[in-house]
Amino acid sequence: MSRSPVSATLTAKDRDSLLQAITTIKEKLPFLIDLSNEERKALPKMGDKSRAFVSKALEVATQNPEFLPRSFDLEEMRKDVQLFEALYPLLLALTQLQELVDDTSLAVGSEAYAAALQIYNYAKASEQTGGLDTVVEEMGQRFARKPRKAKSQAAAL
Repeated sequence: MSRSPVSATLTAKDRDSLLQAITTIKEKLPFLIDLSNEERKALPKMGDKSRAFVSKALEVATQNPEFLPRSFDLEEMRKDVQLFEALYPLLLALTQLQELVDDTSLAVGSEAYAAALQIYNYAKASEQTGGLDTVVEEMGQRFARKPRKAKSQAAAL
């Protein structure tokens, strides 16, 4: 896997503009909901294969409403299908954007961490640590292991 390092900046002004754009998106979608994991698992899912099925069912129900019970709200189903179809391209675009942001964040975080490891190793190896001993020791705490005895006692409890 060969990739170029990311060399970019994001100004505070641009970051704030992006956050405002996200706020605007949320404001334009006031009906968005937040499901728990249990609720997500319990719901039947409509994926690509189900879209044709739902569309066909709506068409059948629209052309033959007489077999539906009076309690069935065909107009509400139509609104749900229309909203799903309107949200779908947004979902795809936002998913792609999130993946790009995730990948870029992962890459630049990795680059920063690798550079920090180099600095730590150079500082440890340096003969002229005048005043760096404490800082190098503090940085070394990142790699300190907890004693096995503490782990075994915690597991026993």
